[in-house]
Amino acid sequence: MGKLVLLGGGYGNMRVMLRLLPNNLPLDTEIVLIDRAPFHSLKTEFYALAAGTATDKEIRVSFPEHERLTMIYGEIIGVDRVEKVVLLEDGQRISYDDLVIGLGCEDKYHGVPGADEYTYSIQTMAKSRETFQTLCGLPAGSTVGIVGAGLSGIELASELRESRADLQIHLFDRGPRIMKDFPEKLSNYVKEWFTKHNVAVVANSNITKVGPDKIYNHEEEIPLDAVVWTAGVQPVKIVREMDVEKDGQGRPIVTEYFNVVDDEHVYVVGDCASSEFPPSAYLAEEQAERVVKVLRARWKNEQLPEKLSPIKLKGFVGSLGKKQGFAYLADKTVTGRIARLMKSGILWMYKYQND
Repeated sequence: MGKLVLLGGGYGNMRVMLRLLPNNLPLDTEIVLIDRAPFHSLKTEFYALAAGTATDKEIRVSFPEHERLTMIYGEIIGVDRVEKVVLLEDGQRISYDDLVIGLGCEDKYHGVPGADEYTYSIQTMAKSRETFQTLCGLPAGSTVGIVGAGLSGIELASELRESRADLQIHLFDRGPRIMKDFPEKLSNYVKEWFTKHNVAVVANSNITKVGPDKIYNHEEEIPLDAVVWTAGVQPVKIVREMDVEKDGQGRPIVTEYFNVVDDEHVYVVGDCASSEFPPSAYLAEEQAERVVKVLRARWKNEQLPEKLSPIKLKGFVGSLGKKQGFAYLADKTVTGRIARLMKSGILWMYKYQND
């Protein structure tokens, strides 16, 4: 019997299972999903968990159940492509015929001294819980710094403001204006929300060092009671150490069929795959859609198309607390209550679809 092994139960591999089960998987093939947790985590909502405005239960989705789907829970420590096995921390060796790697990413600290040791994270559910315990346990009037004003940093800062009105919040933005790569209308709306809600956005920042109770912006020392890092990501260590061709960010380079360059049985999707697009849940799902088409063609010994349909990202939606939001879709900017409802609707649809 053939064996398709999926590493990580994130957005990409959830889409693979959704498309193959129950009726599109060959009768002589089984799926094995390996993950450290017994559920799918909605990573796009980790900021709410960290801020204390959402619970674990709200941001979990159950994995599918099927007689030809086997779940293995454990810590993955490596992939041996010669023997075609996945190595687990407890000594298990899981063989595969085809492998889809969707292990996601972790924080990238850009060599900033102390950043790894003294900052908190929202990259995993466990780390988001730890961040929640710290942020929501701070004394009244404490000062929190959030390094990185991308979507994660913006959503965390706004959600934390709604959760803890007493905190002083500083959002450190490396650019001259928040969301500088998007229309000024969008940038101005987000900036005005922060101004109205007393969140200090520090433009043109360059964090050069982090200490246990302070950070340095350029040469300026800024005392802080807690710092959350949202200033960049990189593939997880297992993927960075794989003996495959990689791009400048340590992500495996994949062919147009999303397998690594020298192995048509190993696919990579999501945040750890090289791509022209920035990491996102939607990108991981679109990559997975194409991997499923390629797998089904190869299983049937059909000739692959010369070109797969190109990925066209529709845009993004973000929240500013529970009542306001912003979106950039089809080169159009949407702000306010409508944008927030759009995000809530997308989340509801995702849960409904996967349940």
